Amino acid sequence: MRSGLFIDGTFDDGGARRLEVIDPATGDAIAEVIDGTPADGVRAVAAASAAQRSWAARGPRERSEVLRACWSTLLAHTDELAALITAENGKPLADARGEVAYAAEFFRWNAEEAVRIRGEMATAPSGANRIIVRHPPVGVVAMITPWNFPAAMITRKIAPALGAGNAVVVKPAPETPLTALRVAELCTEAGVPPGVINVTPTTDAAGWFDAVVDERATRMVSFTGSTATGRHLLRRAADRVLKVAMELGGNAPFVVFGDADLDAAVEGAMVAKMRHSAETCTAANRFFVESSVADDFAERLSVAMGSLVVGPGAEPSTTCGPMIHDPAVERIDALVRGAVDAGARPALAGGTVEGPGSFYAPTVLADVSPDAGIADEEIFGPVAPIIAFDDTERMVEWANGTEMGLAAYVYSGDLGRAMSVGERLEFGMVGINRGAMSDPAAPFGGMKQSGLGREGASEGIYEFCETQYLAVDW
Repeated sequence: MRSGLFIDGTFDDGGARRLEVIDPATGDAIAEVIDGTPADGVRAVAAASAAQRSWAARGPRERSEVLRACWSTLLAHTDELAALITAENGKPLADARGEVAYAAEFFRWNAEEAVRIRGEMATAPSGANRIIVRHPPVGVVAMITPWNFPAAMITRKIAPALGAGNAVVVKPAPETPLTALRVAELCTEAGVPPGVINVTPTTDAAGWFDAVVDERATRMVSFTGSTATGRHLLRRAADRVLKVAMELGGNAPFVVFGDADLDAAVEGAMVAKMRHSAETCTAANRFFVESSVADDFAERLSVAMGSLVVGPGAEPSTTCGPMIHDPAVERIDALVRGAVDAGARPALAGGTVEGPGSFYAPTVLADVSPDAGIADEEIFGPVAPIIAFDDTERMVEWANGTEMGLAAYVYSGDLGRAMSVGERLEFGMVGINRGAMSDPAAPFGGMKQSGLGREGASEGIYEFCETQYLAVDW
């Protein structure tokens, strides 16, 4: 397992500082990596800048073939990457394998998009000249990725950036640097030129970011993480008027009408809530259930969540792994205790699990008030608060009564009603009778304070392009 900074296609094992990687299932250190400095970030930008122009000069088909090679290479290392993800993130191996497939797919999708970046030509209305529009790459992109998807959150950014002809400098989350370093190494083995992908783990996030964004070669920031951090990065990026793409926090409502197929709704809820041990930004956060079926739904969901096996992700039987660290467990428990103190009824009393490891057992709360604190916070854990409703208009107001607007879900036997409500929800992505929505072929992103821009689909690659207009007289 390599532990150096990955700059200019090689591992740099220098540097005095070390960063411990902790297994959240045991609390034990499993590895040490170099803890990068702001100066290391500057070196990475220099390497990216030196490599970017020649990479952009390659034909789109040539870049496409390299991305496709990355796709096949990552898939060939599925077991190795899944084991790394589970070791440093804690998610069950089945989820980790699914993440590798999802992560790899961004390379295949963007291999196809790289050869379809469009251009336009038109005659000016005056007839005096031609208007030609093209979409060149931005240049060097600084990327900051979270710990909950150590592979997929990186490839979702890297693949379109490279497809458009950019070079990148990545700061992975300090909790999960091993997967990022290995992904960069495998992509280089697949044919990505040295310097096009650089990875510099660090615990000095602020110092790293300040140094990197102040480099003249840096032209864009792509960030996935909390809204609070995103606001700070936006202010800082404004100093140099950098292009930004932000995928920020969520507070997803999961709406169940009385005419819904409750078996299907519970199955969808388990995907929307418990996929990857509930540590996802699209996770169902508030369950709005029509009063006529609220108790039935709570009972069924409690049975489903109660059947999950809590344990280390590496155990084949585990279906709910540990939270990322103890502070996450403490925060989740505080939200649950606050809701119960305010009148919520535990339909499934899970709660904290004695160590070792950072575990929280699945929990279902019934009779939750729509203005409860737990309904205003992104839980990021295996807790399902259920809010009963009778008035659809009021429910839509409750669902929209948040500054977050990433994902939402609606279940109803009346597709017309589900679509109508879905269109009124102020969220960038809405699952209709479906608990899974993430797809490289679909535009991923939110409204309001859940972000700026989109990742995936045809929109994703244009986030990493400029628009240039040529006025041509021939």
